Amino acid sequence: MIEIERKFLVTSSEYRNSAISKERIVQGFLNTDPERTVRVRIKERSGFLTVKGKSNATGTTRFEWEKEILVAEAEQLISLCKPVILKKTRYNVPYAGHLFEVDEFHGANEGLVIAEVELKSETEIFEKPSWLGIEITGDIRYYNSQLSKNPWSEYGFNVGNKP
Repeated sequence: MIEIERKFLVTSSEYRNSAISKERIVQGFLNTDPERTVRVRIKERSGFLTVKGKSNATGTTRFEWEKEILVAEAEQLISLCKPVILKKTRYNVPYAGHLFEVDEFHGANEGLVIAEVELKSETEIFEKPSWLGIEITGDIRYYNSQLSKNPWSEYGFNVGNKP
């Protein structure tokens, strides 16, 4: 399975007004090698194990495999993960024929808000909502796997994206 997505920083909390749902996510990484990452996620009352391959040169496309697992299994695996466990609230926001997933990070990544949109092709054109800021597709600092090793609050980069 190939995942094609673009990521952006978010400049305001306006997306909340259009969100059709929100969910709490807890996730950790068993492996953060740039060639392949292995993620464990609990999304509300479901567990998932995900393997992602290396991104292409633009950062928009990569292999992704995901399997649903029991929450109890996910909890056990999270205890083996890298030191920073990511906690976030995800808002699902439809806009102009696309679904944007907006993640508000908590804990060590508090204040970071990232939106991503999945596309059918790398060249697909889509309309950007007013609350999207600069594009960070391919910027490794904003990969969840990197945020689990180098939290946003400690990393020292701040581009004024707090809503």
